[in-house]
Amino acid sequence: MTASTDLTLTTNRRIKVAESDELADGKSKIIHLEGRSLALFRINNEYYAIANHCLHRGGPLGEGEVSGHEVTCPWHGWKFNLVDGSFSMVPTLKVKTFKVSETPEGVFIEE
Repeated sequence: MTASTDLTLTTNRRIKVAESDELADGKSKIIHLEGRSLALFRINNEYYAIANHCLHRGGPLGEGEVSGHEVTCPWHGWKFNLVDGSFSMVPTLKVKTFKVSETPEGVFIEE
């Protein structure tokens, strides 16, 4: 099951989106942020965040299966790299990525 949280960005454009121990390795969390949906992933104890909408038909990437650093859209199988957002078949097509940092206070998305 994927967790979901509604959040609003603060003026410094950095927001806490999870506790450091909230996501197990290989899991994701969908975040609703200022009318947008983002997907946060924890892979090999590192965090990645991308837009939660597949470029094909808007499928929820945060609900997709993760293998290595790639997520597969659960609707039609499009695969995206979590590091740079690139689509596996046409790498110039990309979903938006977000910078993620982890501190003792938690996991943050920055813009």
